Formats: sequence, C-alpha cells, structure tokens
Amino acid sequence: MATLKVTDEKFEEQVLKNEKPVLVDFWAEWCGPCKMVGPILEEISEEMANDIVIAKHDIDSEPNMPTKYGVRGIPTMLLFKGGELKATKVGATPKSDIVAFIKENI
Repeated sequence: MATLKVTDEKFEEQVLKNEKPVLVDFWAEWCGPCKMVGPILEEISEEMANDIVIAKHDIDSEPNMPTKYGVRGIPTMLLFKGGELKATKVGATPKSDIVAFIKENI
C-alpha cells in the first residue's frame, strides 16, 4: 500500500479515527530533506503495512493541521495512535532511525 495523502478536512477521519497507528509526514514540495524522506516512507509503508499507515500532509496546500500541532520545521513526522499524538520526529533521518522510531511508539 502506498502512502496516504491526508488533507486538513480528512485529517480526523483518516488519522485520528484510523484503527491502525498513523505516521503523518508533514512536508512541502520545495523541501530538499522532505524529498529524501519520501521514498524511505514509501518503502516503510509497504514493509510495515500490517502495523502502521504512513500518511503525507503537504503543509503548503493544507496549512491548518501543521499549525494545530505546532509543526515548525519540516520534515516533521507525527505518530498518532488511538486518536492521540504519541510521538514526534523532526528532520530527515536514515530509514533505520525511522523504523526504530515507529517500533518504539506503536
């Protein structure tokens, strides 16, 4: 399964009410580090499809949720479980770090 594209208006339905944990990647088209993380998250979304949903949220076209959750720099990954924010990871990091971050928090 590929990454899920999340909008402000669908955020509650797609993220907060999801039965699986959801990792939301807040990103922008102009952000170099975001483009490095993108393919890594695609791989993780396929490898860990049974455990977690990986979602992408474009901060330029959908600015409300990043503001609500205090996203100041990108890429920022927020992990939600059971409708609550469980953990935050800021910055581009290697795949192994992202996988470890997910496993620690789900």
